[in-house]
Amino acid sequence: MIKCIITDDEPLAREGIASYVKEVDFLHLTGICENPVELVNLLKQHPADLLFLDIQMPKLSGIDFLKMVQHPPMVVITTAFPEYALEGFQLNVLDYLLKPVTFDRFFKAATKARDYHQLMNPAAKAEAPPPDPEADYFFIKCGTRYEKIQVEDILFVEGMQNYSSIYTKKGKYMTLLYLKNLEQQLPAQSFIRVHKSYIVAVNKIDSIQGNEICIQSHQIPISRNYRESVIQQVVMRKLWDKVSRPPLP
Repeated sequence: MIKCIITDDEPLAREGIASYVKEVDFLHLTGICENPVELVNLLKQHPADLLFLDIQMPKLSGIDFLKMVQHPPMVVITTAFPEYALEGFQLNVLDYLLKPVTFDRFFKAATKARDYHQLMNPAAKAEAPPPDPEADYFFIKCGTRYEKIQVEDILFVEGMQNYSSIYTKKGKYMTLLYLKNLEQQLPAQSFIRVHKSYIVAVNKIDSIQGNEICIQSHQIPISRNYRESVIQQVVMRKLWDKVSRPPLP
């Protein structure tokens, strides 16, 4: 978990970044303040791993703060002024977000912070818990709620750049998890990777034609790298190509 602090003199900007932080499961908000003077005091009480830092603020600018502090945490600049980008990167900031900040851009910066944090702190590297072969369900975070997913209901999983979509008998669920993380939690005997972006439930496959798998009304592509293993694991082990006939009299 990455502990972070937001510093910005604009209330709406603080609220916006705070709402984004709450959507990312590997970020934990430990403080919010209006200027770097407050930030200095807050860091003494609550050390942080990551700062979301505005530049133009009263009393002390974000740039002045970075010049003043010898060993700051990771810093992501959030500002409406692009002209400070070069100076910010010269001060080793991790990323530079221009307001208004979109969630997609924020999540990319947060992911960069997580990767850097894990690189610099191997012991803090987040590892997925080992899969439970007896588990028949799990929970995922969808926006502000937690959804229960029955493993038996899963048709297939599609991985996007920053999130995954789980297609089930009941509907589609989007979560900020990488496809690799989900693959580690699904029972290997029941699910198979068929494409860099798709994992399917073997017993939900209705047919395979060419380079496509059909599951209900969905067509899922099979990539060239996975086609042979899909045919071997899905088709050949269950293929009845010889019919037993009684001997002729």
